[in-house]
Amino acid sequence: MPMKLYFATNRNHVGDDRWHPKAYGTTFSRDGLENLRLGVVEVSADEDRISAFLAKPMDKCGQGDGDGLGQYLAQRVVDSSRITPFPEVLDGSIAESGQRGVQLGSQAMFAELMEVMKDCSDVLVFIHGFNVSWAAAVGSALALQTMLNRDRKEKTVTVVLFTWPSDGLALPWVSYKSDRAEAAGSGGAVGRSFLKLRDFLAGLHDRARTGGVELCGQEIHLLCHSMGNYVLQNALAKAWDHHSGNTLPRLFEHIFLCAPDVDDICLEADQPLARIDQLARNVTIYHNRNDKALVISDFTKGNPERLGGNGAAHPILLHQKIHQVDCTPVVDDFIGHGYFLIGNVNADIRLSIDSVPQDGNRRRRQAGALGNLWVMTE
Repeated sequence: MPMKLYFATNRNHVGDDRWHPKAYGTTFSRDGLENLRLGVVEVSADEDRISAFLAKPMDKCGQGDGDGLGQYLAQRVVDSSRITPFPEVLDGSIAESGQRGVQLGSQAMFAELMEVMKDCSDVLVFIHGFNVSWAAAVGSALALQTMLNRDRKEKTVTVVLFTWPSDGLALPWVSYKSDRAEAAGSGGAVGRSFLKLRDFLAGLHDRARTGGVELCGQEIHLLCHSMGNYVLQNALAKAWDHHSGNTLPRLFEHIFLCAPDVDDICLEADQPLARIDQLARNVTIYHNRNDKALVISDFTKGNPERLGGNGAAHPILLHQKIHQVDCTPVVDDFIGHGYFLIGNVNADIRLSIDSVPQDGNRRRRQAGALGNLWVMTE
């Protein structure tokens, strides 16, 4: 069956022709770490294999092995993918305002996604984590898109992947340090994209007020996994430095921080993610106290406690629109870090996209007296 994914990347292209790449690599684009290539990747996969992953029982976490599906699709990316970048005409040495005939890939993607959203689809931007190759990033994003849309015939979700040069090599010391530096550098590219999205949405609303366009009513969301949350942390800093208002623009309906590999105090006042509530109407943290990947991050990399381990250090200091979900009771060791793709945790994310209240019909219970702390249940 054919599968389609929108993507943005600051990775280097593989092959002689940047407009017909074979893949994307492990270093930054030669045009600079903030340069983005945007496009579509198409993959062919076996429908029966996909159905088997979606139907697979995952013990305490319900049904659906999106993690296994992502691994299968990553191999299909290697074997069968076709990449089509959005064309761009731009002189990087001159400001856009000083050029004639500028053609931006971002504008082409936004326009195409706007048509997709008119067909009753929300958009979810996905930023992956540490130790992820191009093929694995595409595989995970396609798995996420498939899992979120299982059994859905009306409102769908279109995933847009942002993939940064995580080196995809399981070297326990070197690759983590390298990926963390590249994640910080990639934050600038994401921050610039946020501002481009802000300008595009502002233009749409201006046209809507004059009757030039009809707004579709669909929403845009953001999901960051693992070190992808560190990319987001640096993106917020970039967006803040280049934004003229007193607050960041609200671009997203919901932001999902999944297994976040960032400090457990990062959401508190004067910390790097303190302004995240300005960027979205709702924010949800998913964490697992037995996440071995984050334990390694703590003890072998010299990092403070991770937000994706025990959750926020001081939950009482969380903004009222930020909710925290402890997934420990339903996450087995073998899915200890990629559980956002699995069973009922993935279904909980979809319920938020569907605007189901935090205290609505979900497989979770409230934890303690604070109204924004939850625990997943079987």
